[in-house]
Amino acid sequence: MKRYFATYLLLLLAASFLYSCKSVKLSDAEEKQRIGEYFEAAGLYRKIYTKTPPKKRDLRGYIAYRMAECNRLINNTPRATSAYMNALRYDYPDSTVNLRMGQMLQKSGKYADAIKYYNDFLATSSDNILALNGVKGCEMAPDWRNNPTRYVVKRMEKFNSRRGEFSPMLAGDKYDQLYFASSRTKDKDAKISAITGQNNNNLFLVKQDEKGAWLTPIELEDEVNTEFDEGTPSFSPDGNTMYYTYCSQDPEGPRTSEIYVSARSSAKWGKGTRATIVKDSVTALGHPAVSPDGKYLYFVSDAVGGFGGKDLFRARIIGNDFGPMENLGPEINTPGDEMFPYVRDSVTLYFSSNGHPGMGGLDIFKATLDSTGKWNVVNAGSPINSMGDDFGITFAGKAEKGFFSSNRNDARGYDHIYSFELPTITIFIEGIVNDVDEYPIENATIRIVGKDGLNVKVPAKKDGTYRVELERDIRYVMMASARGYLNQNYELKTSPEEKNETYIVDFFLSPISKPVVIENIFYDFDKATLRPESKKALDEMIKMLNDNPNVTIELGAHTDRKGSEQYNERLAQRRAQSVVDYLIAGGISKDRLEAKGYGKSVPKVINKKMAKLYDFLTEGDVLTEEFILNLPPEQQETADQINRRTEFKVLRTNYNLF
Repeated sequence: MKRYFATYLLLLLAASFLYSCKSVKLSDAEEKQRIGEYFEAAGLYRKIYTKTPPKKRDLRGYIAYRMAECNRLINNTPRATSAYMNALRYDYPDSTVNLRMGQMLQKSGKYADAIKYYNDFLATSSDNILALNGVKGCEMAPDWRNNPTRYVVKRMEKFNSRRGEFSPMLAGDKYDQLYFASSRTKDKDAKISAITGQNNNNLFLVKQDEKGAWLTPIELEDEVNTEFDEGTPSFSPDGNTMYYTYCSQDPEGPRTSEIYVSARSSAKWGKGTRATIVKDSVTALGHPAVSPDGKYLYFVSDAVGGFGGKDLFRARIIGNDFGPMENLGPEINTPGDEMFPYVRDSVTLYFSSNGHPGMGGLDIFKATLDSTGKWNVVNAGSPINSMGDDFGITFAGKAEKGFFSSNRNDARGYDHIYSFELPTITIFIEGIVNDVDEYPIENATIRIVGKDGLNVKVPAKKDGTYRVELERDIRYVMMASARGYLNQNYELKTSPEEKNETYIVDFFLSPISKPVVIENIFYDFDKATLRPESKKALDEMIKMLNDNPNVTIELGAHTDRKGSEQYNERLAQRRAQSVVDYLIAGGISKDRLEAKGYGKSVPKVINKKMAKLYDFLTEGDVLTEEFILNLPPEQQETADQINRRTEFKVLRTNYNLF
């Protein structure tokens, strides 16, 4: 009860002081604020505040709060913050000052301090959505900032000026035209807006040249531009009708905004006329956005019966008329301001809001309509959003690129145009198709089949290399093949991460016409028992046989020159059979396998690869006992080791075909 009494007393004091402060025109400042001339009102309040003695605490607090509100509404965040702080210092009795302080500190990126003021406000208004979402935004903003999306954002210096520019809108079949509003002017005598403190905004156009480079923006000389404010253009699907925001300055009434319509004739935009969405001239309308099918006009209004602040509405376009206004509902609209809609397709809407949890000021949000008719709203995150105001987004059709406006990093609070683009993620698989001796195979083919529907045959180059682009988070099956060689398969699951990736997969194909050494097959000394280290190589043999189901092979085991021929043949036979038994246990049919123990009867013939590995050997050398005995002792041991081998050779390639 005491708090309400204090508020009442303050209002009485303020009313009584209107007459005593006539010399400093407090009433003029209040009138300027009432009709929306916030820039001029803020200047008057500032002068009055400095002339008001500090001992008149109640009045000082009242003036400081009104001054803060005006500065907030013209985006002068530093001055608004200072004025709200003064209102608190003089015990301004309305707890809303804590909410506003939280909002200003959030816009300045001082999230921890902002939370304190939001919580002070929530102590008296525990269910206030703006404060609750303010706290959420302050808690989430550091994570958005530290974990940005992949969008690349750049300030478009070629479009920007020392003044302000905002609400870009792409147009043209090739999205090679960009309209936007700007307060820049060549007129030195241009009148400063009492609302914003800047020149009135006019519409500008910038085009691309034949090479796709953006030219210098030019001001439209058409009748659509006037001495008053024009901005936020949007175009009908055929490009011949422009809807835009128009703000006149009626000296007798509040400064409000309306939606105007201009028609293009002979490449010129005609004089705008008021869109008859509402009959009265008091309801503010603005920020029009035409749906891609041309059936609806989305816009912003402060119409009675909304959710508080400015809400998003839509109305059906019926020729030159409009159907009734439809509020987009509580999933979109909040007690704060929802503005600058952009309709990308029938189920996707972008807009800006300071009522949903955000990084500060206006944030850009993406809303998607689900099958039940409910909007799912998601913050666009950093770097699209910042601690400043981010709004007025436009896309180049279906491409993930376009432009938006923001006052980030501008101490004056001026808006500027920024570009954004989502870099394309490239996923490649590349490698080389070799024979088992690591020499490239000409005329090899790689077939790739994916869960995404990909089914291609890619010829390897003459040097055996290949390169194919794939998709993210997809499972692929690949098969390399070449005439005279066994096929080799490989399975790949690409990463779900949103980053560029190149996978390296080399294939080593086994020839059909000659024996192939199975590397890394080991037996216990003087026995046929396979050692555990052999498992990997044997499992690869099982995979190779499964990749080539019509092949039968011989497993041949060879020993060195030591020992009798009869003993070595028996040992080799047992070893070959051990390999066959392992493959059968691995699921390979036994009638596809033959075991053969050669002993020391077939010495190894040195090939190119081995000649490179061992400098004392030459391609074509045959490691007979006579050849080995002519080598030094260390080289003899190496040659014996080469002779001790397990090989396979293809017997048939038509197993189970007939």
